[in-house]
Amino acid sequence: MHPLKPFINKTRIAYFSLEIALRNEIPTYAGGLGVLAGDTLYTAADLELPLVGVTLISRRGFFRQEIDAQGRQREYPEQWTPETWLQPLDAKIAVPLCGRDVWVQAWLYVMAGDSGRTVPVILLDTDLTENAPEDREITHELYGRDEEYRLKQEAVLGIGGARMLQALGFHPHTYHMNEGHSALLALELLRRYELSQDNAGPGGSVYDVSEVRERCLFTTHTPIDAGHDQFSYELVKRVLDEFIELRDLRLLDGEDSLNMTLLALRLSGYVNGVGKAHAETSRSMYPGYRVHAVSNGVYPGRWTHAAFQALFDRHIRDWRHEPSLLLRADQIAGEEVWSAHLQAKQDLIGKVLERTGVRLDPAVPVIGFSRRMTAYKRPDLLFNDLERLRAIARRHPFQIVLAGKAHPLDTPGKGLIEDLHRWLGELAGDIPSAFLPNYDMQLGLHMVSGSDIWLNTPLRPLEASGTSGMKAALNGVPSLSVLDGWWIEGCIEGVTGWSIGSRATPDANGMDADSLYDKLEHTVLPLYYADREAWTMLMKNAIAKNGSTFNSFRMMRRYASEAYIR
Repeated sequence: MHPLKPFINKTRIAYFSLEIALRNEIPTYAGGLGVLAGDTLYTAADLELPLVGVTLISRRGFFRQEIDAQGRQREYPEQWTPETWLQPLDAKIAVPLCGRDVWVQAWLYVMAGDSGRTVPVILLDTDLTENAPEDREITHELYGRDEEYRLKQEAVLGIGGARMLQALGFHPHTYHMNEGHSALLALELLRRYELSQDNAGPGGSVYDVSEVRERCLFTTHTPIDAGHDQFSYELVKRVLDEFIELRDLRLLDGEDSLNMTLLALRLSGYVNGVGKAHAETSRSMYPGYRVHAVSNGVYPGRWTHAAFQALFDRHIRDWRHEPSLLLRADQIAGEEVWSAHLQAKQDLIGKVLERTGVRLDPAVPVIGFSRRMTAYKRPDLLFNDLERLRAIARRHPFQIVLAGKAHPLDTPGKGLIEDLHRWLGELAGDIPSAFLPNYDMQLGLHMVSGSDIWLNTPLRPLEASGTSGMKAALNGVPSLSVLDGWWIEGCIEGVTGWSIGSRATPDANGMDADSLYDKLEHTVLPLYYADREAWTMLMKNAIAKNGSTFNSFRMMRRYASEAYIR
């Protein structure tokens, strides 16, 4: 049987994302955006939503991170073998780039949810003998190299992905752009739905914009300007000249450069941010656009430790398919919750010892922090005052486990990793700590389930959503976090976790650091040591109030009812 036969008999929703975390062994993701995309598709399979994923094959992955003796990040290709996990498909299409046709092959990965139901994912590959050597490398490195390389990648994803779906026999009625990287697919659709010259639109455009807007929806993920790809029109003309007339592109985009976010906004009939606060921020950034709010969620089956899965299986039978039933977690005995947590914590302690040689104490609370290492995430906030941190640890001992990659071109982010290693070295005699290299999904599960306190310290309002705290909540780990992103919705002070600072005060490092230290010294750590029953109640509340809500099943049902059916 043809491998696509089970999937092409339905009209599908095409879900485009530059990165998708398919499984830990396939490094086609860099971080939260790709993990969310993977969770989205797993959930679509379980809910029998007819999605097809489209992404790049990224043969060298994002990168493998190593840390040298001075705490400096070193990057190496994370080569993998597609033939081990994927099935080649017989279709090939061409994308015109720089005056020549670049040929694109497709590979198939079948994602199976916990239910056993599946969705297809199409991975696009330009490493073909028909292509010039430089074109064969377009799909090698995720987020790699310079602007021209990125524009070519995004053309292969958007234009090539739309053409490949058609060549394979898919006929999507909706195209969901997960961030602006795939916005060129909307231009490909414009070419399919051209008006006659007699019906040309304003300025002589021959494009049926309303038809394309009816088919496209766009999820924006970041309020940071640097997170929105922009390409000069000189570069666009050089790379895409044979694809679209620059006059028409300027008519659609209206800026001095091609802004992929604006292009997606203008050609999408439904736009959403990934949290309530993020939608508000996006409306202020892009006045005139209606931006809905669909708060992110995480896939429970992928982000719940085995010990907690077994616990939920005993007490909440259908939690995997109906995570809202985790509301009942507050009825589970505290001793059982604590026992499951100790198993997860022991696994994290073992991983720390294996990777760093640092031996942690299971009786001492672990503060966990893992995310992309970049300035606005403020991984350095906890270390703002080392003497005060030592003083707190003398009264209430604690341990620190950190992890995360900096983008290879983010020099300040790489500097933060060096700083963290220096500070951990200075604190070594007082606070047992470790930085775990080469953060990936497997390590992420160990950290969100094995930590006792989940720390998040972004600059407000630059955290669009964040999902690591949602994963921690599924494992009963409370958050200590700045009120930004999802935590604005999830924080019930002293019930599901604690806030750092407030939305009303200036986001100055000193003020937020003082708030962080005060909470640790006077609230969080004393509770951990003095009242185990109250602590386990907090853990149960994290599961019942946050885990039951901030999951991908709720998220995908919102997309289905509000965005896919319009």
